[in-house]
Amino acid sequence: MTEKIGEHRLPEIADVVVVGAGPAGAVMTKAFAEAGMSVVCLDQGDWPDYSTSRSASPERALLGGNEWSPLSNVRKGPGDYPIDEDDADISALLWNGVGGSAMLYAAQWQRNMPSDFRVRSLDGVADDWPISYEDLLPYYAQAERDFAIAGLNGDPAVPGADQYPMAATPIGEAGRRMGKAHNSLGWHWWPGANGIATREYGRLKPSVHRGACFLGCGDQAKSTVDVTHWPDICRHRNAWLLTRATVARVETNSSGRATGVIYFDSKGVERQQKANLVVLAANGVGTPRLLLMSANSQHPDGLANASGLVGKRLMMHPYSAVVGTFDDEIGTMQGAYGHLLYSLEFYETDESRGFVRGAKWGLMPTGGPMEMTRSFPWGDNRELWGARFNETIRERLNHSATWGIIAEDLPEEHNRVELSSTLVDEHGLPAPKIVYETSENSRRLLAFHVERAKESFLAAGAKQITVAPHIRNTGWHLLGTTKMGSSPEDSVVDHTGRAHTVPNLYIVDGSTWPTSAGVNPTATVVAMALRTAELITSGNAATGSKDLEGATA
Repeated sequence: MTEKIGEHRLPEIADVVVVGAGPAGAVMTKAFAEAGMSVVCLDQGDWPDYSTSRSASPERALLGGNEWSPLSNVRKGPGDYPIDEDDADISALLWNGVGGSAMLYAAQWQRNMPSDFRVRSLDGVADDWPISYEDLLPYYAQAERDFAIAGLNGDPAVPGADQYPMAATPIGEAGRRMGKAHNSLGWHWWPGANGIATREYGRLKPSVHRGACFLGCGDQAKSTVDVTHWPDICRHRNAWLLTRATVARVETNSSGRATGVIYFDSKGVERQQKANLVVLAANGVGTPRLLLMSANSQHPDGLANASGLVGKRLMMHPYSAVVGTFDDEIGTMQGAYGHLLYSLEFYETDESRGFVRGAKWGLMPTGGPMEMTRSFPWGDNRELWGARFNETIRERLNHSATWGIIAEDLPEEHNRVELSSTLVDEHGLPAPKIVYETSENSRRLLAFHVERAKESFLAAGAKQITVAPHIRNTGWHLLGTTKMGSSPEDSVVDHTGRAHTVPNLYIVDGSTWPTSAGVNPTATVVAMALRTAELITSGNAATGSKDLEGATA
C-alpha cells in the first residue's frame, strides 16, 4: 500500500471515502480537503510511470504500447482486472491508476450540447436528464480553468464557451484546409478545445507536439489530474491517497446506510476504511461492478439496485474514422493529438435521415510511420500489405488527416455490465462481463456521417478516402450504468448523484448519465462532479448534514 498523500495515520472514521483517483475522484477529494473534511481516496492502480511511454524516444511507436495500452486485458498493470468481452462488439478502454482513464484520452474537451439533456422532450426517445445545460454552465467554466483548457472563445454552437484560459492548439495546414472546405459547404466548424497546454499554466508545460498523447505525455503538457490536481491535494494533512488499494465492496449498516469500504492493499491484506460518506468514481464499468459485488441480505441484487438498473443501459459511443489523403504535405506527422478542429453540423436530429440524434466530428492528425500501419484509423488495411507497402506509407505519412466520428449511443437495457461467472481478478473478485451490441440506430447514424465526412474531404481536395466504418477498440467512453433520475423506481441516483436507496452514497462518474450525448464526456463528468462537490460541502445536497456528522468543516 502506497501513501502518496500524508504520512500521518489514516482516520478510523473518515468524513468521506472516495473510490477512484481519476478526474471526478480528484475533483471530489480536492473539494472535501479544501472544506476541511477528512477524506481518503483509494485507487487500485498506481501513479503513472511516464518513462515507460518513451514519448521522447525514437522507439516510442515500437515499445511504448503495452504498458499504455487502453485494453486492461493487454496492459495487465498494477490494479488492472480482466474483462470478459466475448459478448461485446466494442471493447472497453480504461485505465486504473492515479489520473484514471483520462491518462489515455486524446484530451479533446467538449461540452455536452443543450439538447443532450432533453432527448425525450425533443426526440421522443430515451430520457431527459434531471438537470439542464444551464445548471452546469458555471461548472463548465470552472472545469475549463482548473483543467487549463486551450480553446477559441465564442463558438455559436456551444453557448457560454467563452472563458478558455489559454489560446487554442494551432490547427495547422490540415485544419486550415478542412475549415476552408466547410466554409465552401456552408457547414459548421471550430478550432478544437483541448486539455493540451499551449503555454505554461500552473504545473503544465506547453506541448512540444510529439503526437504521443495516447501513450502518456511525459512532457506534462496534457491536463491530467496527476499533474493538475493531486499535487495541490498533497498539501492538505486531512487528505490521503492510497494506491494499489482494490475496493472489494461498500459496507452498509442495518439502517441501509453506507459505513465505508473493504479493500485489499498491495500485499493482498484485507482492510477496512470507515466513513460517513462514500463517493464512487470508478468509471462506467468499475462502479456498477463494485455495486454488484456489494450485494448483501439487505441488497440481494446489489447495492443501490432497487430499480434493477445497476449495470444496465451501457453506452459506449460507437465510432467510425474517415481518413483523407492529399497529394501535398499537410503537417500531420507530429502535433498535439487532440482535435485540431471539430464540426457539429450534423449533431441534432433530422428525422428525414432515418435515425435520431447525431455525432461530433473531430479532425485529428494521423501520426508517425508506425501509425500508418494501424487498424485505427485505417481499418482492415488490406491495401497496405504487399508490393506497394513503401509507396503507400509515403503517400499517407504527413499527407493524411482523420475525421473521428463519435456517435450518440441510445440507452438499451440489454447492453450491460454484469459479474463474470468465469473470470476473477488477482484477489478472487469477479471480473466484469460486458454485453454490448451496437444498435441499428447507431449503425444508420454512423453510415450517414461517414458519407458526409467523405464529402468534407472531397471538398478539401483529398485524392483518396479511407473508411474504417466500425472499429472495435474504441470504447473510451463508458456511460449510463447507474442511471440518474428523479424516481427510485426508474433510476439509481438523483440529480446530485446521490443513491436513492443509500442516502450517504454518491456516484460521480459517467455511469450516471441517462443518455450518452455525442461528444467526448470528460468536460461534463468534471462539471457534474464540481456541482455535486459544491452541493455537499455547502450543505445543500439532498442528504443534508446528517451524513457528515463529525466533519471538521
